[in-house]
Amino acid sequence: MKVALLQHTPDPEMTVALAARLCYSPVAIDELKQRLSGADIRTFLDKIMSLGHQSVLEHASFTFGIEGISRVTSHQLVRHRVASYSQQSQRYVSHKERFAAVIPPTIGERPDVLARFEAQLQALHKAYAEMVEAGIPAEDARYILPNATETKIMLTMNARELLHFFAVRCCERAQWEIRAMSLEMLKLVKGIAPTIFRDAGPGCLSGPCPEGTMTCGKIVAVREFFRNF
Repeated sequence: MKVALLQHTPDPEMTVALAARLCYSPVAIDELKQRLSGADIRTFLDKIMSLGHQSVLEHASFTFGIEGISRVTSHQLVRHRVASYSQQSQRYVSHKERFAAVIPPTIGERPDVLARFEAQLQALHKAYAEMVEAGIPAEDARYILPNATETKIMLTMNARELLHFFAVRCCERAQWEIRAMSLEMLKLVKGIAPTIFRDAGPGCLSGPCPEGTMTCGKIVAVREFFRNF
């Protein structure tokens, strides 16, 4: 898996703080911008985050390039609808050459199960290649490809949606692959907007576990992990 931050709003914390300050000031925007110092930015961000005034976070956006994830994970990812996505097409990009596949750790650590898994991948690849060779359009031959097939995707989310995304997908209860991806994304945005994402992570960091009876039961360890993240 490769996760890269391709683009982001220039000085996202300044942008958000300016939007927040604008809501409470009669001063012109240019003058507001000139008045904002680093300390003011942190103060305004702390205030809006504590008050839940998160609409201003939507002015900051982040674009990621993600490679080497499975279709399992991309299907979960696009359920987050306040975002923009561009994904490699299986209609226009043929997998006539052996398609790459993601192997879950629980399968990879079991040689007997892994052998069966890889045998099935090989059989599916052979069937796919034979269909394409026989003139079946790739858009139809792809129906036989497994969820394990690797894909690549670009996505853009604003800071507000990213906080929600991290609350759901950094959770121990999230599926392992999308959780690993979300942790990499969190590392990248923390370096760009440390105040906005200072407390980002699973929902249990700021309150009781939102999973209820489905809790992982490791809230103390989870909080310690993100305290040092």
